[in-house]
Parts: sequence; C-alpha cells; structure tokens
Amino acid sequence: MLPTVVLPVVVGLVTLVGTGFAEQAGTGLRPLDLLGRVLLLAGPAALVVRRWNPPVVFAGVGAVLLGYLAAGYPFGPVPLATFVALGSTVARGHRRPGYAIAAVVFAGVVVAHVLRHPGSGFPLAGASAWLAWVAAYVTAAELWRARRDRREQARAAADEAERRRGSEERLRIARDLHDVLGHHVSLINVQAGVALYLMDDDPEQARSALTAIKQSSRDLLREMRSTLGVLRGVDEDPPRDAVAGLARVDDLLEATRAAGLPVTVQIDGEPRALPPSVDTAAYRIMQEALTNARKHAGPARASVLLTYTEDGLDMRIDDDGTGPAGDPGGGNGLPGMRERAAALGGTLTAGPRPGGGFRVDAHLLANGADR
Repeated sequence: MLPTVVLPVVVGLVTLVGTGFAEQAGTGLRPLDLLGRVLLLAGPAALVVRRWNPPVVFAGVGAVLLGYLAAGYPFGPVPLATFVALGSTVARGHRRPGYAIAAVVFAGVVVAHVLRHPGSGFPLAGASAWLAWVAAYVTAAELWRARRDRREQARAAADEAERRRGSEERLRIARDLHDVLGHHVSLINVQAGVALYLMDDDPEQARSALTAIKQSSRDLLREMRSTLGVLRGVDEDPPRDAVAGLARVDDLLEATRAAGLPVTVQIDGEPRALPPSVDTAAYRIMQEALTNARKHAGPARASVLLTYTEDGLDMRIDDDGTGPAGDPGGGNGLPGMRERAAALGGTLTAGPRPGGGFRVDAHLLANGADR
C-alpha cells in the first residue's frame, strides 16, 4: 500500500508548491482559492486508485485538469498528475483508450488556453512543444511497458522450464523406483519360495536362497536410500556406492540366474565408456527386460546381446518362454523402457520373436545425453 500512496503524495506536493510560485509570477487570471486548491489536489488524489482502472482514473484526472484551466487559475505543474495517469494507463496495456483520452485532454488544454487568452490566436509554438513532450513521454512509457513484458515473458519461460525439469526428474525417479523395486522384490519373492520349498528336504539350498534374499534386500535398501536422498535433496556428496551401469552387468546376471532364469550375455564390437545417462539407461532397460522375462515368460532361458556401434549401443534381450514376457498387466515396464530410450534420442521395440518367446530391441545414442 505504501508505494501506491507515495507517488500521489509527491505529485500533490510538487503541484501545490509549484503552482504557488506560478501564482506569485502572475500566470493566472484569478487567485488560487479553496476551490482551486481542491482541484489541484484532486488529480494527485485520484492516482491512489490508478491500478484499479487506469483509463477511468486517467479520464477523471484529465477532466480535473481541464476544469482547473477553464476556471483561470495559475498555470504551474498542474499537468503532472495527468502525465502520471497517462503513463500508468499505457504501461498497463490500455493503449488505445489511453491515447484517445490523451488526445481529448490535449485538445481541451489548447481550447482552454485560447479561451483564457482571447485574441491571441492559436498557440502553434506552445502546442507543438507540448505535443513533443507528450510524444516523448508516451515513447518512454511504451519502452518501459515493452521491457516489463519481456521480463515477465522471460520469468514465465524460466518457470515453465523449471516445471518441465521437475516433471522430467520426477518421471526419471519413478522409472528408477519401478525398475529397482520390480527387480529386487521379484528376486526376493522367488528366493523366498525356493527357501520355503526346500527348507526340510535341502537345508543347504534353502540357506543359499536366504543368502540371496539378504543380498538382494541389501541392494534394494541401498538403491532406495540413494533415490530417496535425491528426493530429499540431501545428497551433497557424490554417492559412494556404484552407480547402476553396465559395469554391474555381472551382478545383475548372477542375481537373475539365482532367481531361476538362465541367462547368457554376448558383447560385439569394441566396448567403450558411454555417457553416464546412456550407461544407466542401458543397465535399467536390461534389468527391466530380464525382470519381465523372469516374471511372465514361464520356464525359459534368456540371452543378452550388446553391440557397440559408432553412434551408440544396440541391445537385444531375448527369451524363449511361452508366457507373455511383455508385462501383460498393463504395467509401467515397457513404457518406462521406451521412455528411457526416447529421452536419449534412441528407440526401443518389444514384442514376440520369431520361433517363440519375447524380444526387446533397443538402440541408444551415445550423444543422446546432449539432447
């Protein structure tokens, strides 16, 4: 509220003091009486509500100015409130009504001058000078409005970019949680079933299953802590645990085999380091494809083919099962894999393979992290 009142108070003081000096110089046809002072302060007072409806306030201030001049009171800095109202009207986007009201007020000021000085003729020089001042002031108001609009557009674009980054980060975390939970909980479920089944007949095998459960649950807790740490924003130091990537493929394959899905891996081309985002996406896609095969393909074997190409990495994960390995329940597995590939400018297709079973083909671009 304070900034809204300060400007009208300053305009009122300048107008009142300046007009007092103009009265001493003898510029008016009649002395400044109570009505004159009321008219002097009415314009600045109206500026208090200039943000409510700028064109209406501008019209009111202009009418007060014309009434003051028509009464023949001394001519000092009386138009100051009118200029402020004009600037506020233009700056807030009411350009057409602002210009129309300004034209009417300007014409009224010229008419009032002619009426106050009969026989002096049309004040061409004075009118031209005032018109130049008005034009310069309007230009300044337009430049200020354009600058403000650019700032607002830049701020809106930055906010939209921040919201988009937040949405992308939430989507990435959701994919990671889905992959991590699906993989480890599936392993734990399978190994728990093995342990229960063999508890009496083969305690040693049951012990091995429980050991696998312990290892998988430890890995799950570690990855969950890492993901939740990102959500809380408390991970200021680099993670000490190995980040999910192709360097951990052996651990993934060992856990998959322990859960009852035999799997082999073949690598073609010259292995090389991939950007972290591509490396992580490749690991997660492989993890999710093997998890789906283990959960849905039934008794099966799986194979993984990694081919390093000039522009990135090709992946093929096959199984020879009889079940729908593509996650028929309408889950997030396949869509999540496709989103990971698309986010890096790559592609992923999945469906039944010739001869039975299910196939996941992915092509990840090494420069996809720059997109």
